[in-house]
Amino acid sequence: MSSEQFQAAHDSIYNAGTGLLQYLQEIRQGRLSEGDDTKSLQNVEDEINKALHALKEQKYQVAVIAAMKAGKSTFLNAVIGADVLASETAACTICRTDVRHIPSGQIPRLLEYRDGQRLPLVITEGEAGEIQQKFLMRTREIREKGNPDKTIRFEIEHSIEAISKLSSLAGFTLVDTPGPNEWESGNFNTALKQTALEALRTCNAILFVLNYASYKDNAISDLFKDIIENRKEILSENTGKIYFILNKVDQKTEKDREISDVIEDLKRELTSFGFSNPIIYPASSRQGVLAKLIQQGKATDSQIKDFKKFFSARYAIEDEEGNQIIPAPHKIAPQALKDSGLLTIQETVIQTITQNAGWNLLSDVLLKIEKMAKASEDSLNLQINGWELEMHSLKNKVEEYHIRAESAKKKVRNVNESVKTQEKILTTQFSEAMISFASGAKNKIQEEIDQIAKSSSAEYSKSNTPDITELLPQANIPSNNISMGMTVPNAIPIFGGFAFSFGVQRPLVEVLSKVNPAQFNSHRSTQFKIADPYKIRVDTEKEAQEIGRTINEFCSPLIQNWWIDTQDQLVRNGTLIREQLVREIQTDIQQISNELSKYIGESLQVKLNINSIQFPTFEFKGIDAQVKHQVEVFTRTETETKYRSEPKTEKSGSLCKGDKTSTEEVPYQATIQVEDKRSFYEVDLRETTKLIKQKIDTQVSGSQVVLQRIIHKQVLDDFKNAEQQINDYIKRFQDEFDRLLKERETREAEAEQIRETLNVQKVKLNEYLNEVTAIRASLDNWKPLQRIR
Repeated sequence: MSSEQFQAAHDSIYNAGTGLLQYLQEIRQGRLSEGDDTKSLQNVEDEINKALHALKEQKYQVAVIAAMKAGKSTFLNAVIGADVLASETAACTICRTDVRHIPSGQIPRLLEYRDGQRLPLVITEGEAGEIQQKFLMRTREIREKGNPDKTIRFEIEHSIEAISKLSSLAGFTLVDTPGPNEWESGNFNTALKQTALEALRTCNAILFVLNYASYKDNAISDLFKDIIENRKEILSENTGKIYFILNKVDQKTEKDREISDVIEDLKRELTSFGFSNPIIYPASSRQGVLAKLIQQGKATDSQIKDFKKFFSARYAIEDEEGNQIIPAPHKIAPQALKDSGLLTIQETVIQTITQNAGWNLLSDVLLKIEKMAKASEDSLNLQINGWELEMHSLKNKVEEYHIRAESAKKKVRNVNESVKTQEKILTTQFSEAMISFASGAKNKIQEEIDQIAKSSSAEYSKSNTPDITELLPQANIPSNNISMGMTVPNAIPIFGGFAFSFGVQRPLVEVLSKVNPAQFNSHRSTQFKIADPYKIRVDTEKEAQEIGRTINEFCSPLIQNWWIDTQDQLVRNGTLIREQLVREIQTDIQQISNELSKYIGESLQVKLNINSIQFPTFEFKGIDAQVKHQVEVFTRTETETKYRSEPKTEKSGSLCKGDKTSTEEVPYQATIQVEDKRSFYEVDLRETTKLIKQKIDTQVSGSQVVLQRIIHKQVLDDFKNAEQQINDYIKRFQDEFDRLLKERETREAEAEQIRETLNVQKVKLNEYLNEVTAIRASLDNWKPLQRIR
């Protein structure tokens, strides 16, 4: 599906929905003039309006991930068509930055979102240059001061040239995502990694930008290895929406290998990581952004000068006398833009969006409009046939319908009880997964502490080693690597299970010994030698603090990193489980609806459409969205509670938050001791380990509260969605029966005229139904082989 075809289909669906809406409004106005209640028609109109709103406002997100110096900001600027994102030699992506498309006439703005605040702060508004400068200043400030304002995200509202002619992609957003070597920068490591993983879960297309001069950069390699080793599902889920941009190819010299050879080498490299048939595009982002700005007439003198200096010479031509002539920048800009590779990349990304997320949206919106059109057709058929029945017979059938409707509602309530049971199972499964995480993390930390004890004494033996299990709370799942499955009948299965990896790049004992060997090893000397290898003796408090600080700096990011990986797996599995549960709800409610439809049709001898129970993508919020909402609620509540100086409650909003609150200060236990009239400081590793484990338990305990609320809300919302659909269906027929009985009692003399009016309305409605059918046939011709959500 090309962007032109997508736009045409988008417009056709919108026009068909708008036409149907206008048709229904005319009927409703006619009924209102007759004094009739039009609630059922109002409900149909509301559903159509909701679908049309989604069609116009649907977000399409493209994540861009890169290591430093890969030219990510320049690439984004080239797509945007404005020099709005700044770049520096230091890592400057301190948090997620969304570039949201706005109409070209709207004033661009820079917004900053802060933890615990409902509304964003407007940093500045105006031209791209002003936004760039303010953004750069704010980024530096946050990095230097350690983010005291708890900034969590930036948003730039700016027109994006790449999709400016496609009103169907009005919700297009570029997600500037921190690269893997920016995860470890400053105080933002876990938040940045979390942002990148969230983008991999939720975005419609993912672009990895690689530097032509260093495409085998270790940071990028680490990211790919992490995906292959811990997130293989990303590759299977995102087949067809991951692309690699080999940037800065304009830096190639005559001595360098051909670009095509580099691409083949990169393909082999990526294939070795596990990417099957990786798609790679060469690009010169700087050339692309300058060419765009020149074409638009927005390039500054400095930008034109750069274009002439670096790119114009490539387009020199010879006159009749053999002299080289370099055309004016505006004349060669179109070709330079094409040669930059940017247009090909843009077209590919747009096609990916339209063929997958875009097609899904069009299909779901069309299904919703079709459902509402068929609901209107059922109402008309009911009215037409109702005028053919004897009044006595009609009243009996209406009474029987009431009984059938109540029976259907009772069956729906039974489905609800089953759903509640599934909810409990899900909550138990995820709670056990978190207990498993805590158990594994604590075991791993204990192993690291044990290694210190082992190295501290040559006489160390297993006999004087405390039993690790004594320091751990009893758990049902003690293993470090757990694959979970339920044996409860009819339970929703865990897809792929939960398997937590607790890797350590360098042992803690090695880190401690290299920080200050003399200081760390001083406890091994004869004068300080002690029987207990879990106690470290040093001369000064400063030395004890240094050991504590080293333990803290080792354990804090380690535990945070483990937790981020765990939450990523929980969210992914949770999404799959939730989708299966929705399908089960859909099937059960659909069966109840079909039974009711069959009765009405047979009773009144009228052909009714299937009342399809739908869960369209534009109404289906993912777990990520729910997590964000719950965390924001908890954060605001905690902030407001603190502001009111009320007693602080247990923190429970840490799930997927990605900050350092849960393990920011891993404590150590140091006491001053006196022996043989000599004083020294003693670091008790047992007490230190105990406190670390308490921190892990606090993290898990708070997250369990959040997760329980999220599961409850999602399951409840999903059931209510299906319940509302069948209740609307029941109510719609109830309203139509009531209206029919009223008209039969008061307007029997107008029977012929009423039937004629109803038949005219049906002819008009059939035109819309035929239009929707034609659009559906056309859309199905473009149906992708694999729908990627």
